[in-house]
Parts: sequence; C-alpha cells; structure tokens
Amino acid sequence: MNAVRHFRRQKSTHARGRSAEADGVLWLEQQGFRVVARNVRTKAGELDVVGLDGDTLAFVEIKARSTSHFGPASCAVPPTKQRRIARAAALYLTRHPNTGPCRFDVLAMDMSEDGWVYRWIRDAFDAC
Repeated sequence: MNAVRHFRRQKSTHARGRSAEADGVLWLEQQGFRVVARNVRTKAGELDVVGLDGDTLAFVEIKARSTSHFGPASCAVPPTKQRRIARAAALYLTRHPNTGPCRFDVLAMDMSEDGWVYRWIRDAFDAC
C-alpha cells in the first residue's frame, strides 16, 4: 500500500494531524533542531513546536497536506494564522523569557507516493 493510502486510512482528521505532526517533529530533530515544547496552549492559540535551531528560538507551525487539491502545505499559513501564532508566541515569551533571537518557521509537509516531502521554511514570517 502506498504512503498516501496508508495515511488516509487513519480514523480521523485529528489522528492524521497528530501522526503528521509527530513525523514532522522527528524530521526536525534529525536536522539538529532541539524541541523545547510541543502543543503549547495559550489564550491566543496553540504553538505546534517551540525549539532551538542553534541559538535561535523558533516557533514552528507544522502544516501537512495529503493532497494538492487545496494547494501545497507551504501556503496554508495565511496572515490571520500568522498573527495568532505571533500572539501565542508573545504569551509564551512572557512565561519563558528569552534573551536570544527568535523567529517563526513553517514546516510544510506534502504527501507523495513515497511518503512525506519536507520543506522547512525558516523565518517564514516576521513578528519577533
């Protein structure tokens, strides 16, 4: 069975999202990214992944698409979502002060017949 069919056979959209996010986190770690926190909930919204890329604190939004019907995953973080992530990051930083640089990244994951194709977009949008 190819990767697309296997991924789509999971029971719910929520389960598929959790599975894709776990795959994304594992891939980031394989690239040398150090995860500090996952699924951080704030009044402003949720942060998928908070971690360190070198000495830079990165807030990473993971977007996965199993089909290209709605465009690539990299286009799935519109300005409204960016603002929500920025507000959530600001709240995170009030509880966990950071003196180093920070940035907002997107990990775009598009499904191919062979599995995920990853695209790590560093500094995807500016709000720090």
